[in-house]
Amino acid sequence: MKRKDLIHKLESAGFEFYNHGGTHDTSKRGAETDQIIRHNEINEITAKKILKKWKIR
Repeated sequence: MKRKDLIHKLESAGFEFYNHGGTHDTSKRGAETDQIIRHNEINEITAKKILKKWKIR
């Protein structure tokens, strides 16, 4: 999955960019945070786990 597609899905669910880390960016929704690795392509399994964790389709 393209990184920008995953970020778009997270933003649609209410997540907002929080900060840059060494190799990850952090997105935040209230008290919930998640880190997204900065690669152009994110492994499908990893992307699905992130979306499933937040119950996003």
